[in-house]
Amino acid sequence: MTDEVDIVTSEVEDFAQGIADQSESFLLALRELARSGDRGTVVPLLLLEVSQLLLAGARLGVQMDFVPREQFEPDTGPDPDLDVMRERLATLLEGVDDFTEVFDPYIDPPELVSSRLSDDLSDIAASVAHGLQHYRAGSVEEALWWWQFSYVASWGAEASASLRALQSVIAHDRLDAGEVGEVEAAWVAAAEEL
Repeated sequence: MTDEVDIVTSEVEDFAQGIADQSESFLLALRELARSGDRGTVVPLLLLEVSQLLLAGARLGVQMDFVPREQFEPDTGPDPDLDVMRERLATLLEGVDDFTEVFDPYIDPPELVSSRLSDDLSDIAASVAHGLQHYRAGSVEEALWWWQFSYVASWGAEASASLRALQSVIAHDRLDAGEVGEVEAAWVAAAEEL
């Protein structure tokens, strides 16, 4: 007969496996999209990948707080170098890479910040890759703690803002924008080019 501790451990391991799978899928897709050079499909495919990763993040966000066994983070080796991928994404997203977002919708007055899809996507990739390194090293609790902490502290907001920007590009591409201002016209032109 299995005791309750083993069941919880098994459930946590299954949960971690799901997050690891989604993290790896996001990283592989992001690298392939950056390598592809296909400006015509990059935005819709990025929208799909970011959406799927946000589902994994939401699953992390509703869980109890994960606490690693060790007080200090174990060394899993160097973080991946994502500069080439970031540069390729910047080239692919030229014209729609820069966007503005509301930093925190609960601050009054709202603070607008400028961002770049290529930078945010690379930062998200670095965060989920770091958790994946812990997972692959057998540190399941450390991986879950890292994914959850970094989701709440950084990549969740970056992914949400990126999702909104990507969705906006698609909306401008597909909908008749009618009369738009000069800035919006540039966005529409960039979206049409994609």
